[in-house]
Amino acid sequence: QVQLVESGGGLVQAGGSLRLFCAASERTSSSYTVGWFRQALGKEREFVAAISGSGSLTFYADSMKGRSTISRDNAKNGVYLQMNSLEPEDTGVYYCAARNRWSGDLADSRQYVSWGQGTQVTVSS
Repeated sequence: QVQLVESGGGLVQAGGSLRLFCAASERTSSSYTVGWFRQALGKEREFVAAISGSGSLTFYADSMKGRSTISRDNAKNGVYLQMNSLEPEDTGVYYCAARNRWSGDLADSRQYVSWGQGTQVTVSS
């Protein structure tokens, strides 16, 4: 299984931006669809965005649509999540995850086969 490591989290004021990066352990990572999820303290993990292996297809949760951009750099074996206009409600641990195919429910965390350890994002008001 591909191994994933997130980076780029931190503390930011409301209205600010962050760019997260998900690094994959192998060159064949371009064959995986990658998704970003987040989990706030005491809440269930929720889907944020996903991108296909080629990078040509993207899908966003309504909560982040228009405020985030997911992209991938297969030369760097990684996927970015650019988040703008951040709000305190965006606070949580952000995880990236990989799945074998684009088809199916992209928001279903059970369909992802590999997960990173997460990176903390804190948005202050």
